[in-house]
Amino acid sequence: MSDYRQMTLDIEPSGQSVLSFESREKSTGTMNSYDFGNLFENGLPYEEMHNGSSMAILGDSLEVLKSMKSNSVTLIFADAPYNIGKDFGNNKDKWNSVYEYIEWCKLWIDECMRVLTDNGTIYFMTATQHMPYLDVYASEKYNVLCRIIWSYDSSGVQSKKMYGSLYEPILMVNKNSKSKYIFNHEDILVEAKTGAKRKLIDYRKNPPQPYSNKKVPGNVWEFSRVRFKMDEYENHPTQKPEALLERIIKASSNEGDVVLDPFSGSFTTSAVAVKLNRVAVGIDMNEEYFEMGLRRTGITDQYKGKILVKEKKRKTNAKSKYVRG
Repeated sequence: MSDYRQMTLDIEPSGQSVLSFESREKSTGTMNSYDFGNLFENGLPYEEMHNGSSMAILGDSLEVLKSMKSNSVTLIFADAPYNIGKDFGNNKDKWNSVYEYIEWCKLWIDECMRVLTDNGTIYFMTATQHMPYLDVYASEKYNVLCRIIWSYDSSGVQSKKMYGSLYEPILMVNKNSKSKYIFNHEDILVEAKTGAKRKLIDYRKNPPQPYSNKKVPGNVWEFSRVRFKMDEYENHPTQKPEALLERIIKASSNEGDVVLDPFSGSFTTSAVAVKLNRVAVGIDMNEEYFEMGLRRTGITDQYKGKILVKEKKRKTNAKSKYVRG
C-alpha cells in the first residue's frame, strides 16, 4: 500500500514553532510508530522522506546534525569521506590540505557527540593516515573505548613499490569514561577456535570446565569487502559490508533505539538497522544515494515519478585478467 509523507510546521500558543513529521496510510489515516520530529529542534531545512522506522535525508551532513536535538541518538556509525580523492558523483572527497580535512572532521565529531545519548556510542572511520589525528582528538576530548581493525582480503593488483593496504581503522568512542554505554556482548558471540575445538579443560575455574565454544570478538574483524556478484552490492565506491554493521548495531544498541549514519552513502547502516528493529536515520548529499536509501529501507519505491529499482553497475571500468583478451 502506498503512503504519503509530509512535514508541517505547527505554531504553539507561545509563538514557538514545532516541527511535526507525519506519515499516514492513504486509506486508513493511521500514524506510524516513531515520531521523527522528536529528533529536531526547529525544523529540518532539507528534503526528507520517512516511514515508521526509517528516515532518509537529502542534505549536508554537518548542517543536518546542527539541527538535531542533543542527547537524541543512541548509536552513530560515521563513515565520512577519507580525503583521498574518491569520486562520489556530485563531489570528490578532497580538501586543500590535511589540516583542513582534520578540522572539518572535528566539527562533525563534536556535533555527533552532542546528539549522542549518555549511554550511546559512536563508531567512525577514516583513512589510516588520518586516523591518528582523530584518535588523539577523541582521546583528549571524549573517551576512546576500542580501536578496531577491519581486515579484508585483497582484490585487484597490489602495489609493487610498497606493502598493500588490507585494513581500515574504526574508532569506538563514547562521551566520557564514567558513561555506562550499551554493549550487548551476548548478541555478537563468535566461534572460539582454540581451546574449545581441541576439547581442552580450563583448570583456572573451580571446578574445572571445558573451554567455551563461543567468545566475544577481538578488535580485528575479518569481513570481506562487498563484491559485484554479492546480493548486497550497491553502486557506491566505498560500500561497507552488512555483516560489519550488523555486529556494531547489535552490540551498541537495543531494539527501538535510534541509529544514525550522517554519511550514509549506500545506506547500509539504515538497511541493517531496520532489519534489526531499530529506528534508522540516514543523511547524504547525493540524490542518487538518497534514492538508494529510500529503496533499501522500504520508505518508498518511487521518487520524482521514477520507479526505484536496483541496477548493478561496476564501480570501475577495469576488466579482470580473464576478460581482457
